[in-house]
Amino acid sequence: MRKVELKSQPAVLVSVGPDDMVVTALQLMRDKRVRAVLVIEADRLIGIVTQGDCAIKALLPGLDAKCLAVKTIMTAEPMTVRLADPIEACMGLMAAQNFGHLPVVEANIVVGVVSIGDVVKDSIRQMGQQINFLETYITGHGA
Repeated sequence: MRKVELKSQPAVLVSVGPDDMVVTALQLMRDKRVRAVLVIEADRLIGIVTQGDCAIKALLPGLDAKCLAVKTIMTAEPMTVRLADPIEACMGLMAAQNFGHLPVVEANIVVGVVSIGDVVKDSIRQMGQQINFLETYITGHGA
């Protein structure tokens, strides 16, 4: 059983406060090359904001991202996973709930974020290892 891995994650979590403006979240996403930012208040995860949230809940309705607080468009109390959770469980949760990002929390502290891209990369890596094993088995142990 493969566990959640954060090796490809940035060393610093990308986050905003609930009273920060949506434009700040968008600028951070652009600058840090991420598609979601965590919303942290008093060292506690209270929400998550994605590019989709910004586009659908703020920009599409014509709201001003410079005057709109993140707390008005964030997903409050997002689902989280732990480092010990199997990557397959993360994949299932993401697929079932249509999430692209899952915060990883240990002892009430956010330690990272797993994205759907991370899950896909892990699956591809795992399939490559299985293919190599099968090729070795077939060529080395064939009839």
